[in-house]
Amino acid sequence: MATEIIMPKAGLDMTEGEIVRWIKKEGDSVSEGEVILEIMTDKTSMEIEAEASGVLLKILHGDGTTVPIAEVIGYIGAAGESLETVRTKEEIMPDPPAPAPSDTTGALPLIRQEGSYHLVVIGGGPAGYVAAIKAAQLGAKVAIVEKNEFGGTCLNKGCIPTKTFLRNAEILDGVAQAAERGLHFKDMAFSVDMKKLVSYKDSVVKKLTGGVFALLKSNGVEVFKGVAKINKDKDVVVDGSKILKADKIILAGGSKVARIPIPGIEHPAVLTSDDILSLQELPESLVVIGGGVIGVEMAEALGSLGTKVTIVEMADYIIPALDKEVSQTLRADLEKRGCTILTGAGIERIEDRSGRLAAVLKDGRVIEAEKALLSIGRVPDLEGVGELDLEIERGRIKVDKYMETSVKGVYAPGDVNGIKMLAHTAFRMAEIAAENALHGNKQELKLLSAPSVVYTRPEVAMVGLTEDQAREHYGEVRVGKFPFVANGRALASGETHGFVKVILDNKYGEILGIHIIGSMAAEMISQASLVMEIEATAEEVLATIYGHPTYSEALYEAIADALGLAVHLPAKRK
Repeated sequence: MATEIIMPKAGLDMTEGEIVRWIKKEGDSVSEGEVILEIMTDKTSMEIEAEASGVLLKILHGDGTTVPIAEVIGYIGAAGESLETVRTKEEIMPDPPAPAPSDTTGALPLIRQEGSYHLVVIGGGPAGYVAAIKAAQLGAKVAIVEKNEFGGTCLNKGCIPTKTFLRNAEILDGVAQAAERGLHFKDMAFSVDMKKLVSYKDSVVKKLTGGVFALLKSNGVEVFKGVAKINKDKDVVVDGSKILKADKIILAGGSKVARIPIPGIEHPAVLTSDDILSLQELPESLVVIGGGVIGVEMAEALGSLGTKVTIVEMADYIIPALDKEVSQTLRADLEKRGCTILTGAGIERIEDRSGRLAAVLKDGRVIEAEKALLSIGRVPDLEGVGELDLEIERGRIKVDKYMETSVKGVYAPGDVNGIKMLAHTAFRMAEIAAENALHGNKQELKLLSAPSVVYTRPEVAMVGLTEDQAREHYGEVRVGKFPFVANGRALASGETHGFVKVILDNKYGEILGIHIIGSMAAEMISQASLVMEIEATAEEVLATIYGHPTYSEALYEAIADALGLAVHLPAKRK
């Protein structure tokens, strides 16, 4: 009769152990006393020896699996012996009437009871749907719960809709340049059909969200619609009634619009970034409360269509996360386009004045407008936490470098942890969370090469440290800069605004930060991110041959300028 291999009890408080790796594989011969696998608990790691000689007939729980003590994890028997001759299939792999109350399993292959999952994901945004698909690709049985539409803020209320609006600004800029390029139109006037613009935006969103749903289904992910919350037993409860049992949980609830407690903020003319993308009529005037990325992008989008826009920002310059020089350049460009920008200013209250909104500033100034956009950022949406006692810091779920929360087996990638609230960083966090949930905490989050992009005209993109941050951390640094007005492709395209700026460590030539303001910045920054990720030195980048004429040559020239080697800039006087 076959001999069971069980998860041993390696300590008084031990309730489960993780299989680090099987040293032997199915079909291998084993001898009594020979080490066949390694396990790990929260206190120690140990080797497990075979209690009998024979052949490793069956492995029931693979590498990375977390298993309760005394549970059978494999069988040793005689060569050629069939488990069916020893016990019935039901005896070998019982289907218990009730699930184990603890977080019991990890990696694959696993034996699941009907109606339960290796992984349940709460939230169908960039972090949620990517985590679900990644886990399914790794062989897990996965469920995902989404309360609204798949794609999250990015696809429905953020990245994609705003880019649809901003494309209009690009088109109008092109028309404005036409005469200089020998193209003449009989009538340069235009009108805006907001209903058609919103309808077009909605069609783009629908295609993408539908695509996400199709990807989930094609990967075998079971989809549930409803509000999901975690109960005290670490089950996922959908709409207060349906219970999903899960070995591991990924909580990816995303974010929601932040609000400020100022009198009058509930005025019906005060819109959130969610609301403004569905306007059916173009407002004659707009005051933007907050000069961050969302506020500036929407100011650009609506300003290009004819809305008179005023931005009110409390910080000393717009989009404070940007390099100060880049921010100042962007401000100058926006003001040339007719946008009024007030920095170092705060709003005291919102009033209604004969049907028009009035924003009263703390210094007494008053800005009247048809509409206001509340754009002070977003905050984590913690609805999915439910009854779970997670560690929260400043409204954000605290996670470690593996994306695991303070509760073992629950991971929280994306906006809910507030580390870097961007769709592309959520993608990476999701992949890490899924792999670690299934195979143990091995993958660590690294954001050195994570870029930030602002889709204005001109575009802005950055990766790494700003000049001020670099000087604060490294002291002396070298700064290189190359203007697009000296770039052949930019000149030919009539896109000469802006520059590329590079910050180097003064001692070793390490690239600390790259900042781009100008046409194609959003596309060029991925190249800069690669340079940062592989930790290339300035000299190594200059050993690369760049295509000509390209916008990317400006990056090459900026790095060369930092070393005093730029060929296409006037020589600097010594």
